[in-house]
Amino acid sequence: MDIENFSMNIILHAGNAKNYLHEALQNARNAAFDQVEAKMKQASDELLEAHKLQTKFIQEDTKEGLKTLPVLLVHAQDHLMTVMSEKSLIEEMIQIYRNQKDLNEKVNHLIEEYRTGKSS
Repeated sequence: MDIENFSMNIILHAGNAKNYLHEALQNARNAAFDQVEAKMKQASDELLEAHKLQTKFIQEDTKEGLKTLPVLLVHAQDHLMTVMSEKSLIEEMIQIYRNQKDLNEKVNHLIEEYRTGKSS
């Protein structure tokens, strides 16, 4: 088992996921919701790959039994957990942007009705 390779791949996939999450948030901020879902899917796929590596490492570690944890592995675990937390927060923020867009559309519709003298 190559601990450095496991660690670097976890960091790589978690970093890719973080980039996709921030792209999704930027799309939501710009009301480009058609692009949000694709970015969120890409982020989830990257997190899944990182999680698979983590699980594989844990399974192999139980067989071999590491005496100490390398700093790079601890960093990789920390990076993965941080990105997973960010994903939860970004999902909530995206929903807020969706709600804001919906409310803006309703307000604009009401303003237009008021201006034209039509009311529901």
